Amino acid sequence: VPLGPLDMVVLATGMVPNSTDPDAPAQEYGAELLNADINPYPADGDYKPAACVPPGGSLLNLQYRQGPHLPMLADGFSDSHYICFPYETRRTGIYACGPVRRPMDMSEVGEDAMGAVLKAIQVIRNAAQGQAVHPRVGDLSYPKIGLNACTKCRRCTVECPFGAIDEDEKDYPVVNPTRCRRCGTCMGACPVRTISFDNYTVEMLSSMVKAVNIPDEFDEKPRILIIACENDAYPALDMAGIARHQYSSFVRILPVRCLGSMSVLLISDALSVGYDGVVLMGCKPGDDYQCHFVKGSAMAKERLSKISETLKSMQLEVERVSMVDASIADSARLPKVIDELVAKIDAVGPNPFKGF
Repeated sequence: VPLGPLDMVVLATGMVPNSTDPDAPAQEYGAELLNADINPYPADGDYKPAACVPPGGSLLNLQYRQGPHLPMLADGFSDSHYICFPYETRRTGIYACGPVRRPMDMSEVGEDAMGAVLKAIQVIRNAAQGQAVHPRVGDLSYPKIGLNACTKCRRCTVECPFGAIDEDEKDYPVVNPTRCRRCGTCMGACPVRTISFDNYTVEMLSSMVKAVNIPDEFDEKPRILIIACENDAYPALDMAGIARHQYSSFVRILPVRCLGSMSVLLISDALSVGYDGVVLMGCKPGDDYQCHFVKGSAMAKERLSKISETLKSMQLEVERVSMVDASIADSARLPKVIDELVAKIDAVGPNPFKGF
């Protein structure tokens, strides 16, 4: 129904977000809020967490460094991955249902509440066994921090999308495993590579990058690394292979838990061993994000915006590194995108680090 010519729209009972004070003034959300959530350290150096307090104030008073409330969308509904995890909020163990998460009538609320209850039962069972919940169900690992190398930079505590890391009285990071969803964002944020999992480390990814055979410059065969999110991009590439879609044989694909777990040091490692280019392939960021871990792709994009200085220090062209948004339904599109990127990087020329 076109709303332009209408003077007033009346919603049926239960079709508005009822988790906040409806009479309180609305706040601005969107890209500015996301940027504050990713970069809470402005130029003056003072820590300023994202002020995404719901209109009317918080009702839950949660003990999270990001605030005592559930992060919300611009329209007042609780923030969640609306495609894959509609009930899960950004606070592990809290599940939204009914008009708290989206508009619905009373006939839908009962079924929606049942879905949220089943999710709650699942998380209780998994937590009792020390296992992760969505999306890495059954994962028994959790972040381990080498405090002897920690610089207390607070990047891991600030960038964790789920508030799973806080600081102790000495400002060292402390992990809360029951909140952790094993995305590895903290690992990608750490500038000294001191955060790891038992089954997922920066060194493991780096060794996989370095294990690939790099043709020398006389072979005239570029070698391009695709770092692909395992939740959307990698399955899309897998389905492209099943469907027999053809794309360049010069690429090598490295799946990661989330692009947020990708350290910029991994890009440096790849280029230093002779890769001609690096492509980050992950979920769509932004206000209508599709990232399974909320802001992993957004943080990867933010980190990538600063890679130009690293490339200049290595005397390499900025065109050698790029980022592509991909959804799980892009199996037919991605082969064309890959071929275009390969042609672009091939035109730049071979990596001068080949053979060293």
